[in-house]
Amino acid sequence: MPCVARILLVPGFMQRGDAWAPLLERLPDARPLDHRTHDFEGRLAEIAEAGEGALLCGYSLGGRLALRAALRDGPRYRGVITIGASPGIEEPAVRSARAEADDRLAGWMETMPIEEIVAVWERQPLFADQGDALVEAQREGRLGHGPRELALLLRTAGQGALDPVWIELETLVPPLLAVAGVRDEAYAAAAERMAATAPRGRFALVEHAGHAAHLQRPDEVAGLIAAFGEELA
Repeated sequence: MPCVARILLVPGFMQRGDAWAPLLERLPDARPLDHRTHDFEGRLAEIAEAGEGALLCGYSLGGRLALRAALRDGPRYRGVITIGASPGIEEPAVRSARAEADDRLAGWMETMPIEEIVAVWERQPLFADQGDALVEAQREGRLGHGPRELALLLRTAGQGALDPVWIELETLVPPLLAVAGVRDEAYAAAAERMAATAPRGRFALVEHAGHAAHLQRPDEVAGLIAAFGEELA
């Protein structure tokens, strides 16, 4: 599937670049970012280094990072696509509770073997509709992380750790495409609102998909990305 724009794929939490394999097969101009660092500022720096002139596409945590990179230095990027992501938790009490929960989870991670961490992570309701084969396909990459590295990333880039950027989204320079699976209701609502808030925003819902729409419906999501990239070329 042709795509004129160069595309940088930013993985989610507990993922490596190879988690984008289904899209790499369909988007010849895309390449994944395999992060070397495990903190918020380090990852933004890596995106800036690798993404000059690119169309950023991030999933979940990677979508939050891609959005913040585009807000920090909009002219650097051709556009930004988020999949299953949002600009953050607005309610201070809810965000504080999430930060406390994430800190407890990070502390637990630091004491556990990666196999146990991955097993617990895969049992989240968020991933319940992915099916065994899709979960197993991501396992090797998840097992390649260090527990302390994951804990650091959660403490610095988790949803409780980051201030929301809904207001800043009104000044986003690059065009935005916010994508979500229809079954991922909270993020689908966030995608629609993001598109309405950004000056050049649009959103797309992917049928028969949940949080990881790009893995569950790779043909459809690759088509959305390719078409958006061609418009920006």
